[in-house]
Amino acid sequence: MLSTQGPFFPMAHFILFVFTASTIFHLQQRLKIHPMTVLQQLEPEVTRPDTTSNHLPRSMWTINAIGRLGNQMGQYATLYALAKMNGRPAFIPAEMHRTLAPIFRITLPVLQGPMNSRIPWRNYNLNDWMEERYRHIPGEYVRLTGYPCSWTFYHHLRAEILREFTLHDHVRAEAQHFLRGLQVNGSQPGTFVGVHVRRGDYVHVMPNVWKGVVAHRGYLEQALDWFRARYSSPIFVVTSNGMAWCRQNINDSRGDVVFAGDGVEGSPAKDFALLTQCNHTVMTIGTFGIWASYLAGGETIYLANYTLPDSPFLKIFKPEAAFLPEWIGIAADLSPLLKH
Repeated sequence: MLSTQGPFFPMAHFILFVFTASTIFHLQQRLKIHPMTVLQQLEPEVTRPDTTSNHLPRSMWTINAIGRLGNQMGQYATLYALAKMNGRPAFIPAEMHRTLAPIFRITLPVLQGPMNSRIPWRNYNLNDWMEERYRHIPGEYVRLTGYPCSWTFYHHLRAEILREFTLHDHVRAEAQHFLRGLQVNGSQPGTFVGVHVRRGDYVHVMPNVWKGVVAHRGYLEQALDWFRARYSSPIFVVTSNGMAWCRQNINDSRGDVVFAGDGVEGSPAKDFALLTQCNHTVMTIGTFGIWASYLAGGETIYLANYTLPDSPFLKIFKPEAAFLPEWIGIAADLSPLLKH
């Protein structure tokens, strides 16, 4: 009995040692793999420039934030497209973030104030249409300037731009709730057509500064009749910063026109959401209407040829770069200008 127990314990210790060593070896191998996987997953976040640190990133592009919603949407989309085209990281000013972020799911990072003041910016002015030279803009710290809004900058990235300007759920839900409650002579509408009538300061600026006009009653009648001839039971959802004029000049006796929105330019989310949730668009002039049409998709009627041929406006604005080729223009009535 004693002779068999002696060698048993050393053998047991040996087996225990082998088991322990094997376990440690396998754990080490596993630990070598998993941290690498985590690092690979986090790599994009780690390498992203940090605008809150004391060290300047090697390159940063931004753009001016001027004008209201339509202008800043154009600036955002242009920065997004040109920075990507030139292989530069894009950042938006804080004031642009304050304008766009409450409405859209934008993703470009925000340029913090302390960092912004330390960047040796070089301003680069843009025309409101794409030019070949914009594909090779020199400089590491470039601030794009101007009022770019043209589809020629970003239409090749349409899916990405639409994603950037996706409405927040609560903004979209409010617009959808309103539209679902509309009726045409007691029945559900067959088609929703958003109508944006830009007035406000344009009523005076267009004739007095740009030798142009804003939409008149006849244009809106033509545009609405164009959709009535093509769709059964359409409903026209009118938004404007001059709703009193709209109520007096848009015929609602057919029961297919609703005056909606609130016309508050400082808080435009409601009007803009209503327009983008419609199937089609009637616009007049201005970047607000252009962007509403672009996001809504569908068919768009726009006011065409609304300046005199010698208008200084045509030096900074090209209609063919503002309106998509498939959009349908109805010529404006320039007779009020010719009388003078």
